[in-house]
Amino acid sequence: MKKIISLCVVLAIVGGGYFMYWSQNPIIPADAEAIDFTITPGSGAHAAGQQIAEAGVPIQPLLFNLLARATGKSSKLKAGSYELKPGSTPLRLIDQLARGEFAQEQLTIIEGWNFRQMRAAIAAHKGLKHDTVALSDTELMTAIDADYKQAEGLFFPDTYLFAKGSSDLQIYKQAHAIMLTRLADAWAKRDPALPYKNPYEALTMASIVEKETGQKSERAMIAGVFVNRLKLGMLLQTDPTVIYGMGLKYDGKIRKKDLETDTPYNTYTRAGLPPTPIALPGVQSLMAALSPAKTAALYFVSKGNGTSQFSDNLNDHNRAVNQYQR
Repeated sequence: MKKIISLCVVLAIVGGGYFMYWSQNPIIPADAEAIDFTITPGSGAHAAGQQIAEAGVPIQPLLFNLLARATGKSSKLKAGSYELKPGSTPLRLIDQLARGEFAQEQLTIIEGWNFRQMRAAIAAHKGLKHDTVALSDTELMTAIDADYKQAEGLFFPDTYLFAKGSSDLQIYKQAHAIMLTRLADAWAKRDPALPYKNPYEALTMASIVEKETGQKSERAMIAGVFVNRLKLGMLLQTDPTVIYGMGLKYDGKIRKKDLETDTPYNTYTRAGLPPTPIALPGVQSLMAALSPAKTAALYFVSKGNGTSQFSDNLNDHNRAVNQYQR
């Protein structure tokens, strides 16, 4: 009996030593590829261990279950999509699941994109669950619970982080909420003399500024020119609105007939702002639209180097066009 007891003690010590060694050593080596796995809702430690092993992680579910219980975290493991990184130990894995450190993905929405481009980028992202791909723009806005029916311009361009497998609706809701916040902040600081009836018109102007120049330093001046023209009742005559109105017909070139063909977005044929924004403006374009430069300029023309020449009258503008465009 004493020999049996002694043998059991030895086995317990050896087993405990191995358990400690196992729990503190990497599951996969540092030069291995990460392994994705998912824990389904309602899974206990035993089921979680099985799901991890079935995903290809070389771990014993029984040992995983014992470790989760030994650390007091068996009831704290959170469902979701995870990534086992090279060099992670079983103890680190248990901590990762208890903290809910889900696999992170990111998606960048570019300033100046139109909403069609944004939708295409989201639909193509493999890390998202595509719940909205079959929805029309109007149906999508309803799903977001937005006050607007037209989607264009109402989403903030930025880089968004999310847990792998998240619904794409989450991205739309987040980007829309941020844009409304940014717009409200800019509107609250606006010059009261600006010719906008509401924040939506300011957003429309910001989208035009966004498409007219890539030069951050010129955005306030560009906005100043368009504000001056609005106040005087002059046509805005801005090519980006014409291009937007052409839709998929635009082939990279804008021709005289395009400037003469009337659409709701042709600011050569229609006065005032177009009916909706034409792109997703960034924060600097929002600020430019609501804090434009104080200028007498009514015209500008590209110099061909990314900057513009501004003019107060048509004669000076025509000379600038001859100098830089012909």
